[in-house]
Amino acid sequence: MHYYQFNIGDYQSHTAHLSEIEDLAYRRLLDWYYLHESPIPDDIPEIARQIRMRTHTESISIVLQEFFELTKKGWSSVRANREIAKTGEKSAKASASAKARWNKDFDANALQTQSESNATQDTRHITQDIKHNTQKKEKATVVACPPDVDQQIWDDWKQLRKAKKAPVTETVVKSARKEAVKANMAFCDFLSVWCARGSQGLQADWLKPDERNLTKTGQRNANVLSGLTRGLLGGQSNVKLLGN
Repeated sequence: MHYYQFNIGDYQSHTAHLSEIEDLAYRRLLDWYYLHESPIPDDIPEIARQIRMRTHTESISIVLQEFFELTKKGWSSVRANREIAKTGEKSAKASASAKARWNKDFDANALQTQSESNATQDTRHITQDIKHNTQKKEKATVVACPPDVDQQIWDDWKQLRKAKKAPVTETVVKSARKEAVKANMAFCDFLSVWCARGSQGLQADWLKPDERNLTKTGQRNANVLSGLTRGLLGGQSNVKLLGN
């Protein structure tokens, strides 16, 4: 596709938390996706080279994990697939309409080739993607609870990711663990804060001082984390961890 609709309000409502580099990475990844009409390869250094952001692989990884879903064929976007399918349907209808119109004319044979060519432009790859969308949705590989994470917190975090329609993959876990190290927090505590926030993603530089100190209040908070997560998933807001 060389054209796709862009809803500014919808985009800003979902990306207001991104940094400038992450926002640029997301826009370029979307352009790549629509241009190629296929999942983004699961090779971050290579895709960084293709979108001209070689020195920003970490930002690209964060964006992929938050807005795309990792499948066997690469990083897929449900929203982009839907838009590509719509374009294919419109092009197919235009082609059918052109055929019907020219069949009524006496000189249809002379002009039909040119009309169909204009109406069916860019549909070859779109048709392949429409077939793709009818197949059963591929699921990411199941990741076991790490030994340094409490099983209840792990289950709560997976439930949160499921509610946000985000995958739990080895790549996601590795990235989360890196953010925990940056925040100087135990991985289990980092996931606890994530659950309490109820957000799809979490980075070290988003954390507040009281959240970074979760380790100090961890014993008292451990008993309420499960309830906090369930409350967040049920629509509650403004939930805070217990303090000293």
